[in-house]
Amino acid sequence: QVQLVESGGGLVQAGGSLRLSCAASGRTFSNYAMGWFRQAPGKEREFVAAMAWRGGSTVYADSVKGRFTISRDNAKNTAYLQMNSLTPEDTAVYYCAARSYYIQKTANAYDYWGQGTQVTVSS
Repeated sequence: QVQLVESGGGLVQAGGSLRLSCAASGRTFSNYAMGWFRQAPGKEREFVAAMAWRGGSTVYADSVKGRFTISRDNAKNTAYLQMNSLTPEDTAVYYCAARSYYIQKTANAYDYWGQGTQVTVSS
């Protein structure tokens, strides 16, 4: 089992930045690919970004490419999502997720999920 806890969400004005953290506990964190997803009210959960287990490979949704950066610190068992140039369309609950080793962009490929953290971007 892997337990995931997100933090760092909040209210920010358009154009601002936030950094989300995802603290992991349980099994060896470095063996897991980490993903970030988001879900806005009335919408399906969507892929945002993911990083492979060794941190070498990353993939982003087109909507966040160039603005968001995923990273991880395996020594701290923590993944991050740096979000810059935020827009109201980025408002959602953000979830981190983990799966063994390799990146996937579909939510149902992930085995472990955090509880989510709210990000609200005001115009």
